[in-house]
Amino acid sequence: MATLEDPIEIGGVTIPNRLYRAPLLECAGNGPDAVDALIDDLEPAAESGVGLICQGATIVRGDGGCAAPGMTRVHDPDFVSRLERLTDRIHDHGGRIFVQLEHGGLRSMETWHAEYRREHPGLEQLAVSRPPWQLRLLDRLGFLSYDPHVLSTDEVYDLAVDFGRAAASAVDAGYDGIHLAGANMGIVQQFLSPFYNRRDDEFGGSPEARLEFLAVVHDEIRDRAGDVPLMTKVPAETPAPPAPVVRRKLSLEDGVEIARRLERIGYDAVVPVQTSVVWDMSIVRGEYPERAWTNEGLQAEYDAAFGGATRKRLVSVANRVQSLQYDFEPAWNADFCRRVREQVSIPVLAEGGIRERAEMDRLLGDSSSESFGEDEPPACDMVGMARPFYAEPRLGARLLESETDGEEGERTRVLCESCNNCTVPQVTGAPGICRTPDVLRKRGELEREGAYERPES
Repeated sequence: MATLEDPIEIGGVTIPNRLYRAPLLECAGNGPDAVDALIDDLEPAAESGVGLICQGATIVRGDGGCAAPGMTRVHDPDFVSRLERLTDRIHDHGGRIFVQLEHGGLRSMETWHAEYRREHPGLEQLAVSRPPWQLRLLDRLGFLSYDPHVLSTDEVYDLAVDFGRAAASAVDAGYDGIHLAGANMGIVQQFLSPFYNRRDDEFGGSPEARLEFLAVVHDEIRDRAGDVPLMTKVPAETPAPPAPVVRRKLSLEDGVEIARRLERIGYDAVVPVQTSVVWDMSIVRGEYPERAWTNEGLQAEYDAAFGGATRKRLVSVANRVQSLQYDFEPAWNADFCRRVREQVSIPVLAEGGIRERAEMDRLLGDSSSESFGEDEPPACDMVGMARPFYAEPRLGARLLESETDGEEGERTRVLCESCNNCTVPQVTGAPGICRTPDVLRKRGELEREGAYERPES
């Protein structure tokens, strides 16, 4: 049993408490202001007391692989060395920082972003296998554009080396750990998933072989970066479209088994998440972001991203349908996390729809909390949030060591309404910020009340 304020160890590194800022799109890029932009985004969470900051997905290669505009690349050691200013700032507040490594594969901008494709006509997507027929159909209908380069066996090993090199540079720059983007339809999930992976070499053909890429990445990171804490997301593709549209996918049982094998390989922590086989709202469940889609200042940028007004409207309609399919559900990964935690001895981190301190207490199994249920085992060892930090960059100050209030003893609840007005503009490279007036008004009131100030230690 643990409380949110208790420290925890991941791979030999002590995290001062069990609250973490989950990876988000910072859209900082690699320009001269990139480090300052990352400091502006990430330092407030550490300053507010959050124990672990997970920098959002960064790309391990210099060309291609970005799932959205403005993603930071970490292929260049000279650039990564500049990030020591960021890690120092996080450490100054007593926090720890992990960097999430990624390559988008078929999810990359060279698949969906019309203007980017025109500007990079020779850039192919990296693919684990030939795209599934469902995606090839979307290509023929003009919704997506696939011209994939299927990785040879040697090229898979080369890609793993790139993950290892990026990890080594990050450790040299002061990062405390490495977090692999093992879900959200990136290249790692594409290796794990039977929907994408139809290979017949050592990286495909069986559940064990589909896990081999993560095993090789683990070895490359260990060889190049040493015993740095290493964790990854673990996908279960349960919300995928129903059969017969998608028959081959990762079940919850598959996800639990992946987590068990990752522990044996030597991973130090896992983050179980339920996701889809395609890029949709399964990872950002909540309302249809109407304010974002009707923002007059973004219409030209949307046209450039999606290839014109017609396709923009089609994407908007799909967004509306998905908001109904993936309606917000509190702590939607909790059951998956609990099932994984019963089978592994490494820390299990939970994120996805966690919005109240009482929820956090319950997930951690805090027996001192009024929300504790004696018949419900803990679901996780740390709890994280993503979008709420767009709404409240210094959210940790309100959640950690918060007092009960109200007649029913309710604990602090975040302001984020899961309206997703922060997410859609990021297809244009716009920064991840809250754009919902009611939320911003409430944050202003809390700021004036001093709610984001930490007591002097």
